[in-house]
Amino acid sequence: MTVRIAIPPALSPAAFHRRQAGAPVVACTGQTMGTSWSARIVAAPEGITLAIQAELDRVVAEMSHWAPASALSRFNCSDPGRWQPLPIGFAKVLAAALDVADKSGGAFDPAMGALVDLWGFGPPGPREDLPSDTQIAAARAISGRAHIERDDRRARRTAPAALDFSGIAKGHGVDRVAEMLRSMELHDFLVEVGGELRGEGIKPDGQPWWVDLETPPGSLLAPMRAALHGLSVATSGDYRRSFAHAGRDYAHTLDPRTGRPLDNGVASVTVLHASCMLADAWATALTVLGPEGMALAEREGLAVHMAVREGAGFTEHLSTALQAML
Repeated sequence: MTVRIAIPPALSPAAFHRRQAGAPVVACTGQTMGTSWSARIVAAPEGITLAIQAELDRVVAEMSHWAPASALSRFNCSDPGRWQPLPIGFAKVLAAALDVADKSGGAFDPAMGALVDLWGFGPPGPREDLPSDTQIAAARAISGRAHIERDDRRARRTAPAALDFSGIAKGHGVDRVAEMLRSMELHDFLVEVGGELRGEGIKPDGQPWWVDLETPPGSLLAPMRAALHGLSVATSGDYRRSFAHAGRDYAHTLDPRTGRPLDNGVASVTVLHASCMLADAWATALTVLGPEGMALAEREGLAVHMAVREGAGFTEHLSTALQAML
């Protein structure tokens, strides 16, 4: 099967001028956010693994809803109406999440923690049955971005809404590691957290960081390979996490507008973007919106691939920005 190749519209001359032919590519790995991370870095110094782990540990300390002592968990326990100071990273992610929420008409919403927990995808753990309509309505009543107010480096809850950054934190973690590496004058690397990736610069052989885009299991769609050169990629897929009840699978992605798991046929959405944080958030938002969301992707100039289940197969939707890369 022919592999489609996606190349970013602009290549950095500086990356090729500083090419380090023959330099070693250091590979390192670790655990974070309930998943794994990995990095491949050209000419990395000793101790780089510990430095990356420490940076990701700081992200967890700021915005993990699984860690009771995190800044996010403390915010979720704060008194409604009381302004709370936020760490810089937390404030940046919250601002970006609320912006995507507004632009997507609420298809992405960072204040859905109560519903995530209700459906068994949060710290309380999985459930064996389905929540009742009454329980869903009660959780919806205290959920949503309308209950969150922000002002630069502070925010407050106007109701007992709970923030959940699961749809954006991994991408932010990738960006944080990338920014740290660049501050160390390391400009050629590929960073991954839980399947979300960002590539900068080139490899010692002059090639970019080639990555095969994720496809749904059983898909016969032509595969796609992207050159991550100043580019990130994030994928949201209904096959990644779910639970079964009465012979039916319920996807982990919730529609904030209904408070229920998605049932729109979208198998996966992949977004290519300079920011892994935004690629992560938009992949979730567009998964919720489905094919109708491709119009929003066009307005936002997003490079998007969407695979939708149709009978026993799949149909795909490619945005103009992605087609321009092929």
